[in-house]
Amino acid sequence: MSSPDEKLPSLAAPSRQALCELPGLAVRVDRVIFQPQLDAPLDRPYPFVYFLTIRNDSADAVQILGRKWIVTDLCDGHRVVVEGEGVVGQRPQLAPGEEFSYHSYHPVAGRSQAEGAFFGRSASGALIFVRIPPFVMQLPTGEVTL
Repeated sequence: MSSPDEKLPSLAAPSRQALCELPGLAVRVDRVIFQPQLDAPLDRPYPFVYFLTIRNDSADAVQILGRKWIVTDLCDGHRVVVEGEGVVGQRPQLAPGEEFSYHSYHPVAGRSQAEGAFFGRSASGALIFVRIPPFVMQLPTGEVTL
């Protein structure tokens, strides 16, 4: 991720409060699977499903309000930035000790890496973020990159 200070405008506008990484809030990449049967645009014909878990081991309840992804093609360096509100249409609230798991997918043109961050607010009102660890979407052997 380029910089955690590149926060979502909808979170930054109301208060100009500093965005901070919340200790104890973590994201785990559970699985990444190539799924060729899913719909994908012609310029990014290889869809990968990823399964993530957000775990709150901090002392504060949090609500995840948005996300930012950076998907980098590892062959040519082309980057796609995707950001928006919520997580798969939800704004999960996590009390200390709770976790939220979900899956979604990225279509890519070839071998790519995804990374990013989720943004939110703690129960105390602090604007927070948690990094999504980088993961690689590698085409299975025998697949041809367009």
